[in-house]
Amino acid sequence: MEKVFLDCNLRAELGKNKVGALRRSGFVPGVVYGKGKSPLAIQLNQSQLIKFMHAHHGGENMIISLRIAGEKETQKSKKDERSVLIKDIQYEPVHDDILHVDFNEISLTEKIKVKVPVEPVGESEGVKKENGVFTTVLWELEVECLPMNIPEKITFNIEKMKIGDAVYVKDLSLPAEVDLITDKEAIVFTLAAPWKIAEPTAEEAVAAGEKEAAEPEVIKKEKKEKEEEPGEEKAGEKK
Repeated sequence: MEKVFLDCNLRAELGKNKVGALRRSGFVPGVVYGKGKSPLAIQLNQSQLIKFMHAHHGGENMIISLRIAGEKETQKSKKDERSVLIKDIQYEPVHDDILHVDFNEISLTEKIKVKVPVEPVGESEGVKKENGVFTTVLWELEVECLPMNIPEKITFNIEKMKIGDAVYVKDLSLPAEVDLITDKEAIVFTLAAPWKIAEPTAEEAVAAGEKEAAEPEVIKKEKKEKEEEPGEEKAGEKK
């Protein structure tokens, strides 16, 4: 897996008001969480972070070498590097701006559990020839492996799928260094017959026709009964 770098700085501004000012000045606040370590408050350049996210498709399951300036003062002023995964990204709901980023620090020598997307490849015979309905039931698999062995995605060729077929987790091929956690009997893809609108039977059609014919008679009868009801006497009229 390619090593990807992301630069940031230590953050002294804490609290709602100071974080708001930080964002207005073009920075995104973040926190690095590590096992057995206190959370570390950082700040990232907003424009650089946006470019990074676009270049790496959101950075999901990507091992990032986070270079933190100011954490360790040395004679060479070297930045401290931490291997991290993106834990969570908070977006502004209206403009979709990045408001906050959480990172999880990891060890490159210890296995971790992650979720990897599943992707169908090709177009099935059942869709092309029989207008079948293809459905993705399971969008991702949970696996365990070393950080540098995390697969970008798991693919499966669906070209031979026909109506009535189903693909299970056990049918997928995973790299040898990746251990599966998701249930092997879980369904991933299905291919069903096309949906059809049921035509009414002859008896149902006759019954519907009789109902439509009877409705005007009912309305006419109700109208006649209403007209025959005695009205209230007007004020001042003699009995």
